[in-house]
Amino acid sequence: MSPLVQLAAEEAENPLIPPIPELVIGLIAFVIVFGFLAKKLLPNINKVLEQRREAIEGGIEKAEAAQTEAQSVLEQYKAQLAEARHEAARLRQEAQEQGATLIAEMRAEGQRQREEIVAAGHAQIEADRKSAAQALRQDVGHLATELAGKLVGESLEDHARQSRVIDRFLDELEEKAEAAR
Repeated sequence: MSPLVQLAAEEAENPLIPPIPELVIGLIAFVIVFGFLAKKLLPNINKVLEQRREAIEGGIEKAEAAQTEAQSVLEQYKAQLAEARHEAARLRQEAQEQGATLIAEMRAEGQRQREEIVAAGHAQIEADRKSAAQALRQDVGHLATELAGKLVGESLEDHARQSRVIDRFLDELEEKAEAAR
């Protein structure tokens, strides 16, 4: 055989190029399988993909809603915390004011009690002074009466007698005063 015929025979038996009837049958089988898959499987695949997309979008929306709600709750807590701090400061201020008022009241009460004690002491001292002066007058009067009785030579224990002696003594003093003029 000639090399050219041999080459033509080899080309007819090339395994990479299938025979035409097999190619047509394979193409028809491919179109049937592709049509079947497109008709039955593709809608289910699209449906699952759509559900996944919706689930993802819904999850994102839920996450955003949860984040918004969390932010709102955080703001509420911050406001409550600020209010609690303000209330604590107000209560602390009230306690300090009440403490200062109580201290002032106690000082005023102590001052009042001290003044009462001092006034009572002064009154007691005045009463004791008057009592001592009265007792001293009585003692001096008694001693003067005894001394006068010794000088005069008469007992002056009797009240009437004392009055007479005192009157006589005063009369003598007046006479001496008139004579001296």
